[in-house]
Amino acid sequence: MTQQFRLATLDDANVLLDLSLRAYEPIRKLGIHFTAATADLDTVRKNIDNHACYVMEQDGNIIATVTIRMPWGPQPGPFGLPHIWWFAVDPDTGQKGVGSKLLSWVEETIIRDTLKAPAVSLGTADKHPWLIEMYERKGYVRAGEKDLGKGHITVYLRKELRNDWL
Repeated sequence: MTQQFRLATLDDANVLLDLSLRAYEPIRKLGIHFTAATADLDTVRKNIDNHACYVMEQDGNIIATVTIRMPWGPQPGPFGLPHIWWFAVDPDTGQKGVGSKLLSWVEETIIRDTLKAPAVSLGTADKHPWLIEMYERKGYVRAGEKDLGKGHITVYLRKELRNDWL
C-alpha cells in the first residue's frame, strides 16, 4: 500500500465530487447544510481553484481530501489563521485512521512547518452528534460560535501548532 499526499488539480474534480457526496451522506441525513454535503462540480472546481485543496492517495486512488482556506483568500476563517474546511474520507476505504493521518499531515507539514502558522481553526455544526468531541480529542478547543444562517450554529475550534510563537 503506497500512500501519498498532494495538492488537488482540476483533473481531480469529478473524483472529489463523488467522494464528497458519498462521505457527506450522513451529514445530509442529519439536516446539516455543509457546502461539501451538497456540492456540485462547479463548487468543487471553485474549491480547488480558490483554496489549498489536498488529497491523500492510496495506490493511485484518492481516498481522502481536506481543504485549507487562507486568511488572505476569498473565504477566510474567523481568526486570521489557516482554516480547515471540506474534510472528507472515502467511506468505502474501510480503514480506520485515514482522516486522522491526513489531518495531522496538513496541520504539521503544511500549516505549521510550511506556512509557519501558530495555529489553525475549523468550524463544525453544533447539531452534529460527535464531530465537536472528535476535534477536541485531537487538541482543538472551542473558540467561538456564530449563526451563519445555515440552520445550525457553527462552532469554531482552534488548535495551537507552535509554542515558540512570539
